[in-house]
Amino acid sequence: MSTIQFDWDEANLNHSVLHQVSPTDAEEVIRNRPCDLESQLRNGEERMVQIGETDKGEIVCVVTTTVGSKVRVITAWPAKERLRRYFLSQKRNGNVGRAKKQDLRE
Repeated sequence: MSTIQFDWDEANLNHSVLHQVSPTDAEEVIRNRPCDLESQLRNGEERMVQIGETDKGEIVCVVTTTVGSKVRVITAWPAKERLRRYFLSQKRNGNVGRAKKQDLRE
């Protein structure tokens, strides 16, 4: 399994922290099988809006783009109630969220 690498600088670090989401939490969401909500084209850059959960079970929205082979988090924020309910319904169906070790294939 390949490791996801992230592209962080002062601008995107500050933007996520402004919304009370740490870089570690944003990275965990991306690694924990997030649910794709929307794809956007902004300033010639494709951005993906996703919702997922941290290792602590907090549900967070994250906007990312790809820079070379790295994932760049544009911003992240705690999900509102309606999106939390949507994510949890998708998780109950087994489509998204943290996978249990026994569910992973070698």
